[in-house]
Amino acid sequence: MFKRTAITGVAITIMLLLLLARLAYVQLMPGISVSMAGKAARENLKRQAVIQRQRSLVLDSGRGDFVDRFGQPITGESYRALALFPVSREARKRGGKIKQLAEMLGVAPGVLEQTWSRMTTAELWREGDSKEPFRLSPKQAEDISKLGMDGILVVPYRSRYRSDVEAKHWIGFIGEHPEWLLKTETAAIQEGRRRLDDQVGGSGLEKSLDSIIHGVGKSFVSYFMDGLNNPLHGLSTRFHEPGNPYYPLRVVTTIDLELQNKLEMYADREGLAKGAIVVLDAANGDIVAMVSRPKLNPGKFTTSDGSEWENQALKAVPPGSIYKLVTAAAALEYGKADQDEVFTCSGHYGKYGLSCWKHGGHGVLTLRKGIAQSCNIVFATIAERLSGRQLEQMAGMLGMTGQSGWHADESFGPFAKPLRLLEEEENGRVFAGEGADITDGGILAQSGIGQRDVRLSPLAAANLIVTLLAEGRVMEPRLVSSIQYANGQTMVKLPRHHHHAASGRRLSPSTAHVLLQGMKEVVSEGTGSRIKNGTWHLAGKTGTAEATLGGRNIVHQWFAGYGPVESPRYAVSVLASNRAPNSPHQATVLFRGVMDLAAEHEAGRRNGPQ
Repeated sequence: MFKRTAITGVAITIMLLLLLARLAYVQLMPGISVSMAGKAARENLKRQAVIQRQRSLVLDSGRGDFVDRFGQPITGESYRALALFPVSREARKRGGKIKQLAEMLGVAPGVLEQTWSRMTTAELWREGDSKEPFRLSPKQAEDISKLGMDGILVVPYRSRYRSDVEAKHWIGFIGEHPEWLLKTETAAIQEGRRRLDDQVGGSGLEKSLDSIIHGVGKSFVSYFMDGLNNPLHGLSTRFHEPGNPYYPLRVVTTIDLELQNKLEMYADREGLAKGAIVVLDAANGDIVAMVSRPKLNPGKFTTSDGSEWENQALKAVPPGSIYKLVTAAAALEYGKADQDEVFTCSGHYGKYGLSCWKHGGHGVLTLRKGIAQSCNIVFATIAERLSGRQLEQMAGMLGMTGQSGWHADESFGPFAKPLRLLEEEENGRVFAGEGADITDGGILAQSGIGQRDVRLSPLAAANLIVTLLAEGRVMEPRLVSSIQYANGQTMVKLPRHHHHAASGRRLSPSTAHVLLQGMKEVVSEGTGSRIKNGTWHLAGKTGTAEATLGGRNIVHQWFAGYGPVESPRYAVSVLASNRAPNSPHQATVLFRGVMDLAAEHEAGRRNGPQ
């Protein structure tokens, strides 16, 4: 009994000592006299209460923005917006100015009052179902500010998406993803450098560059209210920003935004429902434009499978006759055929159920003419002469296997991990499994004409053209050239990369020249002759791949080529996916239109102000 009582007494003594220490702290705080201790304590409690009633609203995420190769902004736009805070009904009604505010916003007073009364947190005024805050005109901003109403503020808001630029698949989208942050940014969260409610990249460059473009902090406005949601006018409002002169960052892309926008409008005007257009600089492989359809609508996704934000330029699908260029290259390099060898096409191969697309066949033709006429019989024949290993090695030499886009296998600069700019690019391939040991003639013949398990992305197809123009030297297409600080200084450069085949071999210039000549004849007298009349003299290769979708037969229509022939400026690939069999070859028509727009664009730049 004595022991328990003694322990209880000690506990009580400790509690009293802690209480006395707390009282002493309150009374003897630095800079406050004993006589003022009571008042200071009350003020301290008041300050704590005010902090608890603080309402904050993010105005700028601090995320880095993207610009095109000429410095034109692609993301990020600042404008004035209206912030509403959840003040009491009395505060909202004070002065009787809701009707005036509603008129300025172009809504009914009842709608404004009902929306405002439901708010439990600070919000930016939005019109209807819009995901973006309402953009105030200069006059609206001035008139609303003059109202002097409680609970509203005209604030500077930084929108991620610009009103004059459509969303781009290669830029991607952002959103909240706390689970991903917990998994990948644990240390940054623990150190306070990241928050679980941060916006993170969900696709495209927003995702691949998220680790550095997320910024160093948000800018926000704070509004203070008491326990009854009445504004504390003495404290007014406070604006907070990181204040770091080096941020936000600026990502300089290789894109020509003006040309990109022209091609997007053209694709929509011509009814490209699903597919892609890729335009590369013929001299170095940089991505100049990359269009994907269907359109990307950030914040308005209607499916959960990710199909709406898929970049079709990076999706690998059967290439059809585009792949005959790879097969021809293998036959020439491995001595299985020469460009003047004569073949006879009767329209039927005689085995594997293969036939030529031309009823009655092409008759007698050389390998080079086989490229121009896209003869299935010629390429099935030479494919059977090759081994699976040779087909795969040639695809690797041309950058047709794996991913083709720019990447760094080791950390560099500000990147703590290896970097792949185009994370979503799907691997190109020849065979579904191990192809080195394949000897089955049917598999080889079907693969040689770009069917069966062969897969290729529009980006890789355009890069194949760059490789042939460079006499076998394979580039890794860049989408970003550098990342800059806010003051214009360079943070890091992303230099151009060459792709090196696993075999260590490179296509010979002579073979490249044969293929380029065959592509010229495709347009001058072959399957692409319908587009030979235009602004530029062009060369390229058509392709049509058969596939099934949901139990129905479809075709993927392709065209890959370059222009102008005399002095190549652009390498272009076009894919029109999921088309009906025997429908007009949309990709060929689109290719001609893309090149005409590019020619017009180039002429405009030369003649425009310098």
